Amino acid sequence: MTTGTTVLAFDMGASSGRALVGQLLDNSAGDQTLQVTEIHRFPNHAIQVGDHLHWDILRLLHEMKKGIRLAFQKGYAPSTFGIDTWGVDFGLLDANGELLGNPYHYRDSHTEGLIDEVSDLVGQEVLFQQSGLQFMPFNTLYQLYAMKKAASPKLDIAQTLLLTPDLLAYLLTGVKVCEFTMATTTQLFNPETQAWNSELMERLGIPSRLFLKPIHPGTMIGPLTPAVSAELGVPAIQAVAVGTHDTESAIAAVPAGDEPFAYLACGTWSLLGTEMAKPLLSRETMELEFSNEGGVGGTYQLLKNIMGLWLLQECKREWDEQGKEIGFPELVRLAEHAAPFRSLIHPDDPRFFSPSGMVEKIQSFCRETNQPIPQSEGEIVRCILESLALRYRQALEQAERLTEIRYGGLHMVGGGIQNELLCQFTANALGRPVWAGPIEASAIGNMLLQLIAQGKCKDLQEARKLVAASFPTEAYEPNADMDWSAAYELFLGFGRV
Repeated sequence: MTTGTTVLAFDMGASSGRALVGQLLDNSAGDQTLQVTEIHRFPNHAIQVGDHLHWDILRLLHEMKKGIRLAFQKGYAPSTFGIDTWGVDFGLLDANGELLGNPYHYRDSHTEGLIDEVSDLVGQEVLFQQSGLQFMPFNTLYQLYAMKKAASPKLDIAQTLLLTPDLLAYLLTGVKVCEFTMATTTQLFNPETQAWNSELMERLGIPSRLFLKPIHPGTMIGPLTPAVSAELGVPAIQAVAVGTHDTESAIAAVPAGDEPFAYLACGTWSLLGTEMAKPLLSRETMELEFSNEGGVGGTYQLLKNIMGLWLLQECKREWDEQGKEIGFPELVRLAEHAAPFRSLIHPDDPRFFSPSGMVEKIQSFCRETNQPIPQSEGEIVRCILESLALRYRQALEQAERLTEIRYGGLHMVGGGIQNELLCQFTANALGRPVWAGPIEASAIGNMLLQLIAQGKCKDLQEARKLVAASFPTEAYEPNADMDWSAAYELFLGFGRV
């Protein structure tokens, strides 16, 4: 490794975005560490316009420009920057390279019912073999098919589709690219041929001309445009195509050794899985609803999408609107003192996908399954956290069944690990240790790919050693003082895979 490098990471989540600076430094022992400093945080709100839910992409661009300017004003002078975001969403450009409207939000309702419709047209097993992805209503495939069914003129006018991080990079650099990890979230990329599934697009009426040939993480994109540099008063720093899907950046930052490991990227969504050398496209993988997403360093991620802390975030938003405004630490404290295993839900029940009314949705699930109905904030939060921990156990056991590997514990990364009760519940439910950290995993993984692109880290293995040397990990041992096995049997009775 080489010392003295500064990079800038933009990490965009479904509710907020951050600009963070990473500095490669020598510590007192003479070893190298990565120091991370957040310099700008901003909200990311979905906007309802008529019948559709959109992202405010130009507001995000404005905040990113502010983050670049702040990095230099604060004296950091990064040499490169990278962008990671959620998957699947996209913007369309016309022949002049101009954006055709605000991108749809993945929770928009226009894709409802289309999983079954497309599966009937193509065949479920064929579709899985050609994409390797879990059937999720928000996948890019269904969004584009919804636009085709609605006769959207945008599809006729558009010349280029750019997935969200690539779109933001284009608006800053003027360079159009498609990064590999994001391409694999679309359900339109074939992991066996390593190419776009143009035959499927033709069958569904989706124009294949929209899609660029993917580039791999760690590729230089290009500098800021002269106009952007002049506007911000900064040098024309280079953009790097990192693992632009935030999940893949987070996994890159898991401080694991060379042995096979299981991970949980924990935030609004929970992504539980394991790193593989190649995709696993068996019928059982499809039936257990696992995805094969492209990772960094030539890997594939065998993982399952789980609803995650979206459930808690939506409940808190509802309580805030009612004037209660209870902070997350207090909600966790209330949950800790609530009765255990009083009520459970299946986090991936379809009713929990859309926003609004989350408290009533949780109560209705409990009512329909003949359980006590949680009423207080503590009861509802405990219900969510215990249910998530049990879902993690189910997903880990399914991953082990697919890989025929038993994992000694679970690496948890991401902002969700700040919820220490969830980490402890997860260890309890698994009956195995949980190693939690780092918190800023997506941003750190973003930085690691910039360092690899600059030749400052040799490869992913060396980058992960840097993470282990730079950031603390909290170990949670399972606590056997409650009957998690009985709760698990009840949970399995809810019937989803």
